[in-house]
Amino acid sequence: MNKYELAVAVNGKLEEGEKTAVVDKVKALIERFGGTVTAVDDWGKKRYAYEIKKVKEGYYLFIKFQAGPEAPAEIEQRMRIMDGVHRYLIVSDEKELTVKHEAEAPKSTGSEAPETAQPDEPAPSEPEQAPEEA
Repeated sequence: MNKYELAVAVNGKLEEGEKTAVVDKVKALIERFGGTVTAVDDWGKKRYAYEIKKVKEGYYLFIKFQAGPEAPAEIEQRMRIMDGVHRYLIVSDEKELTVKHEAEAPKSTGSEAPETAQPDEPAPSEPEQAPEEA
């Protein structure tokens, strides 16, 4: 299972109960495609940088979840038509990716000669040019 983070901007004109219903729908959508929600970070109501559908504010939520590699595409497809959601973005959790890449890096066998450090040589200076006389 891969780790993902879903950023959601929910319509700021919704009441608290309606906002909670939208968040529950998003969680249910993740679980529907075999994912498990690990954390929900609610940033509250913030002002948008620009108007979206004539709305100036929205609720920002960040949902971390684990799912198979095909789940993000399916979730995005259904969120595209979900009422109350202005914007969304699913990204892979970068911390998990860096750990995987470090684990997959080839190990040094020790038979290779270590590179010798060269002392820093000063950069060659450009010769001064004499001023041109006209």
